[in-house]
Amino acid sequence: MEDLKTLKTRFLEYVEIERGRSTKTVENYDRYISRFFAHAHTTKPNHITESAVREFRLYLNRQSALAHAKKTPSGGQNLKLKTINYYLIAVRAFLKYLRKNNIQSLDPERIELAKVGARDLDLITSDELNRLMKAPSGTSLGDLRDRAILELLFSTGLRVSELCSLNSDLDLTRDEFSVRGKGEKVRVVFLSSGAKRAISEYLKKRADMGEALFANTRRAKKSERLTPRSVERIVKRRAIQAGITRRVTPHIIRHSFATDLLENGADLRSVQALLGHANIATTQVYTHVTDKHLQEVHRAFHGKRRH
Repeated sequence: MEDLKTLKTRFLEYVEIERGRSTKTVENYDRYISRFFAHAHTTKPNHITESAVREFRLYLNRQSALAHAKKTPSGGQNLKLKTINYYLIAVRAFLKYLRKNNIQSLDPERIELAKVGARDLDLITSDELNRLMKAPSGTSLGDLRDRAILELLFSTGLRVSELCSLNSDLDLTRDEFSVRGKGEKVRVVFLSSGAKRAISEYLKKRADMGEALFANTRRAKKSERLTPRSVERIVKRRAIQAGITRRVTPHIIRHSFATDLLENGADLRSVQALLGHANIATTQVYTHVTDKHLQEVHRAFHGKRRH
């Protein structure tokens, strides 16, 4: 029987090649599973027991409690449980791989995930969104680039990594383009007239022939592709400029894109496709913020026969 280290290597190759998971996902699986192996003190798949998983879970819970002991962030308990679940999901996926290959080990269905509360969405108001979009109001290359970034994020709902991967040969004669997202899945996103105009003005101002659509504007690093971290800093700086006191990130603009569609009548399946969610359960996190009309229905139709 092969040892766990060899089987883990084969599993990670399977996840990357056959399941099409991102390099980051593979790295996380490697870290989570390796930590479990180290804690369980075992090298054989048939030595993985329910007791070993339970003890590992208890260990993670205690580590997480120590890490949060001096912090009181909102939703801290949910964050702790979610972190533990990431480890359990990785271990369970590995066990499913073993079962698929007829290798005796613990039944993956014996691992239950911790129940977490509904995820809270960080959102900005329509007024704050409008102020954010208008923050880069100048005509410098940096202002034009930042305006194009903001307009494109809100027009398409792109993930920040997807935005950073775009090239400057984007066809602006069309209202749509394809993007390769998580798991190498390709989806179509759509350009608003405002986004097309902002990108066009930015590209006209650029003097370099760099491949990246969004590049550094500093002289020493001109043409260097922006990283997700760089875009996060840009959004944060523009939010402060717009007088927004709460935290604003590219992902929060993605939230605004989704809730804007749902509030204006889009169906959940369409929003799922536009966001590139593999599972509609991921998209359903947005539905609770679109139920404002229920109060209006209640007011309009309830209790009309009472005097």
